[in-house]
Amino acid sequence: MLHHVSLEVEPEHVDRTVELFGLLGFERVPAPDPIAAFVTWVDRDGTQIHLIHTPEATVPQLGHPAVVAPDFGASVERLRQAGFEVEGAEELWGEQRAFALLPGGGRVEVMAAPPPSAG
Repeated sequence: MLHHVSLEVEPEHVDRTVELFGLLGFERVPAPDPIAAFVTWVDRDGTQIHLIHTPEATVPQLGHPAVVAPDFGASVERLRQAGFEVEGAEELWGEQRAFALLPGGGRVEVMAAPPPSAG
């Protein structure tokens, strides 16, 4: 099980990034005191996104977290209504996908369902 993914986020983009993940069902959770001033954590069902506050965030060109949104259509609509740019993507394994643009750059893939298990 993957516990968390860490993303670098410029401090001025932290709140809006938390809002985006909130629209995908994540809730803000406290980080440990020794690092709480430098990070913001969000959680959904035991999987976390750790936002690392950094003034010169690096943004991967292709790498991205992916989030399954069983209410795919409603999730995409919530993101668009909140002013986030969402790009459509080709379906894979017969399921819808899209990419939401993160504040400050980067993307998060929104998936209607995970790929079928190989095993």
